[in-house]
Amino acid sequence: MQQQKRQPELVEGNLPVFVFPTELIFYADDQSTHKQVLTLYNPYEFALKFKVLCTTPNKYAVVDATGAVKPQCCVDIVIRHRDVRASYYGVIDKFRLQVSEQSQRKALGKKEIIATLLPSAKEQQQQKEEEEKRIKEHLAESVFFEQTLCQPENRTASSGPSLLTVFLGVVCVAALMLPTLGEMESLVPLYLHLSVNQKLVAAYVLGNLLTLYICKN
Repeated sequence: MQQQKRQPELVEGNLPVFVFPTELIFYADDQSTHKQVLTLYNPYEFALKFKVLCTTPNKYAVVDATGAVKPQCCVDIVIRHRDVRASYYGVIDKFRLQVSEQSQRKALGKKEIIATLLPSAKEQQQQKEEEEKRIKEHLAESVFFEQTLCQPENRTASSGPSLLTVFLGVVCVAALMLPTLGEMESLVPLYLHLSVNQKLVAAYVLGNLLTLYICKN
């Protein structure tokens, strides 16, 4: 005996709602933008009914604010801005699209769409271009400062060894030239006589200094 497939229970408010776009931008100087279209998709295997709500319904006209969409189909919802005035520039309004199963009243899901009225599409484009220009200039200045900071180091490295390196080199050479302990025939005072180990250390340090200087150049 075959078991009948049971449709999973739909929890109120948890059903994903697929609508495009999620933001509407109207431009006062472009009448073609005063009419916008929302597309509601129904990827499910059951029909949906929808309702469009708005925070400021006096500013907009929604064609077919309620309706239904068949399974795995879509429907277009036309929204017109009917109160274009300067005092509304930059004000953000919100639409809420609620969907429910046709046989039920509870809202299975909802989606919010924001709407904004801007004065001019050209001004918006200019602002966007200026912002992109400022970003590019900022990046160029950052690269310039990085190169400037690196230049003194390059000049220092190419100008020759530092004073500390020269001083250590002179000390090591002088140490190697001093007599070794045990040499009796020397005019140098005894306290300046160095052991073999001390001279080996001086030779080791001098060799490292010469190697670093050759590698840098």
